[in-house]
Amino acid sequence: MSIRTLLVDDEPLAIKGLKLRLEAHPDIELVGEAGNGREAIRAIRTHKPDLVFLDIQMPGFDGFSVVSALADIEPPLFVFVTAYSDHAIRAFEAQAVDYLMKPVETDRLALTLDRVRTRISERRLCSEAERLAARLAEVDPESAGELAEAAEPSPDRYERVISVKDQGQIFRVDVDTIERIDAAGDYMCLATADRTLVLRETMKDLERRLDPRKFQRVHRSTIVNLDNVRQVKPHTNGECFLTLASGATVKVSRSYRDVVARLL
Repeated sequence: MSIRTLLVDDEPLAIKGLKLRLEAHPDIELVGEAGNGREAIRAIRTHKPDLVFLDIQMPGFDGFSVVSALADIEPPLFVFVTAYSDHAIRAFEAQAVDYLMKPVETDRLALTLDRVRTRISERRLCSEAERLAARLAEVDPESAGELAEAAEPSPDRYERVISVKDQGQIFRVDVDTIERIDAAGDYMCLATADRTLVLRETMKDLERRLDPRKFQRVHRSTIVNLDNVRQVKPHTNGECFLTLASGATVKVSRSYRDVVARLL
């Protein structure tokens, strides 16, 4: 299946060079180009690409502003492309799949696209599973209930303590003390009441280690400990916000609104 891709850069030569390198990957389908942030926002809303290669420094809206302006929709995957290395941490905080330096190297681009393919495959499989489950619930509610009950996991199989190596030290974190987990690229930020630790692991792998009856994803980049939810605030477009025990506020996207139903 093709990966619908948009290129965004205010330098025409940069777009041309990236297009040439992407020709070696037949599953990449270019659906458009944009020369600045405003054009990028319009193009993303119009074409709904799977993937966006996004320059950071552009006149007017920069790359980070583009990502922020799309908070009301299910966003595509972003790969930041820039000539400056000092934006890397902020790029991963913006949930970028990867961060490429100009000029983009062929081998490095191939690694990035492998990561993109994995993310898109996971997203599509999850969507298909949800669609099939919903369909089964419509035509045979009893079987759907039995299937869900059979799939109910045993709590003994999940981690109770997670070891995190952060800044040269190893911390043993009781999972019950984790309030929320935020993704930053291939790093996970584990927030407890008194600290935030960074763990190098994918969201998918970490989800497998945590009890889903307590830890639920509420956004593509956020997992919350449901025991720490203190308030649910409905918002527009089917979204809502959760207030946690620490006072932090977390957005629940429309794709995960079923999590809220369990709290009400």
